[in-house]
Amino acid sequence: MPERLAKPRTNGLTMVMDKGLSLEETKNFLSIATIHTDIVKLGFGTSYVTPNLREKIELYASYDIPVYFGGTLFEAFLIRNQFEDYIQLCKDYGIRYMEVSDGSITIPHAEKCGYIEKLTQYGTVLSEVGSKDATHIIPPYKWIELMRAELDAGASFVIAEAREAGNVGIYRGSGEVREGLVQEILTQIPGEKIIWEAPQKAQQLYFIDLLGCNVNLGNIAPSEIIALEAMRVGLRGDSFFFFLDKSL
Repeated sequence: MPERLAKPRTNGLTMVMDKGLSLEETKNFLSIATIHTDIVKLGFGTSYVTPNLREKIELYASYDIPVYFGGTLFEAFLIRNQFEDYIQLCKDYGIRYMEVSDGSITIPHAEKCGYIEKLTQYGTVLSEVGSKDATHIIPPYKWIELMRAELDAGASFVIAEAREAGNVGIYRGSGEVREGLVQEILTQIPGEKIIWEAPQKAQQLYFIDLLGCNVNLGNIAPSEIIALEAMRVGLRGDSFFFFLDKSL
């Protein structure tokens, strides 16, 4: 069996996307997924319209699972010139992980790096690279340039954009991985510093095959957390032969 790193870990992360679980659903999820879940993202702007938000965040915290608001909420504050209000919101809810993204709005990159630097004073910063606009194709050298600059600005991880559907950014509209892009990025950016958004099974499988069981994966549906963990260690048909001794 491959050696799966144990929590707390800085590599082999699984980031789960919560798009609106109720408190009871969250409890049920945590009853089986705590040891396999490293971070939870309250997807896009769902936190703004989620009832009992504080109770949900406190529930995750009671299991030592950090929560952060989706990057779209950050952008919604930013476009309204409310960056300081966003910081205050994070403080008010005890949020220690923050995502800086520019998938929906255009932010000059030096300005984006400035936001990353400022937010590192308040917690761990995840910065997302890539556009939610499928027509906006970023060349590989630019992905590398942006990722490197954002890591240098203080981001703990860079997130490779895919949306919750897995059909933009590092993927084609069909969901197929842009393999040349991924492999070029990896020539310059350490894999342990990248969280690959991979909501689809075939995408998860690709990255496990490419980078091993301790690859960082994000935008995982709560209902898929156990299936993903089984896939990571070769206990699913798709990955069954990944880690077997070839001499057997």
